[in-house]
Amino acid sequence: MTRVGLSTSSVYPESTAHAFTYAAAIGYDAVEVMVGIDALSQQTSAVLQLSEHHGVPISAVHAPCLLFTQRVWGTEPWGKLERSAEMASEVGAEVVVVHPPFRWQKDYARDFVNGIAALENSTGIRFAVENMYPWRATKKRGAEMYLPGWDPSAEPYANTTIDLSHAAIAHSDVIEMADRLGDRLRHVHLTDGSGSATDEHLVPGRGSMGAQAFLEHLARTGFAGEIVVEINTRKCATREEREADLRESLLFAREHFAVPTP
Repeated sequence: MTRVGLSTSSVYPESTAHAFTYAAAIGYDAVEVMVGIDALSQQTSAVLQLSEHHGVPISAVHAPCLLFTQRVWGTEPWGKLERSAEMASEVGAEVVVVHPPFRWQKDYARDFVNGIAALENSTGIRFAVENMYPWRATKKRGAEMYLPGWDPSAEPYANTTIDLSHAAIAHSDVIEMADRLGDRLRHVHLTDGSGSATDEHLVPGRGSMGAQAFLEHLARTGFAGEIVVEINTRKCATREEREADLRESLLFAREHFAVPTP
């Protein structure tokens, strides 16, 4: 049964510990741990203790591969992925979410596709490579910042992630991308975007990505992976506002990830 999880990044600037509290209180099925600058997120024992305390399982670990996490767990990218797999194994998660390499990580990028496959074989963990986007200074001009590319459907990855906010920046049709990926689509970051050059991570339904139609399409085509809410709540003035956005996102997912009755 497909679970609806909460990414710990959705409660930033609150902590990983707060994310588990929100997930348990609102009724999320699981949590995706974003390994980041929050020291607690880097500690497997602490993350596992939070999961057990709140009774909320961990569905995935997001490797520290963002620009602002480049020095988390060292600077060697393969070592970071190996450590992410170790955390996932110890906390009972089957998936590590990973971004494709930046263009300046040439050695890492050169062996990325085969290296990901080798890691999956050696660890038994699924590395779901996430769709990214061209970096756009204007509406008409963009720069390719990822190697071997930002669209995982163009590469032979066994497991992939679709993020609707990233797709909004790239002006990608997420339903067409899901069809190209087929059963290689293992993970979804449920969010939204308006199509601007900013990675907005809106509450699903508040953007222009057709999040409702996307969820309905996944349900009809038998998607059996994980759905994880990954939204930006930094502008929320109070914890009550943040909780309301998290609750709305969960209800959206559960309402629309359903097969229509003929």
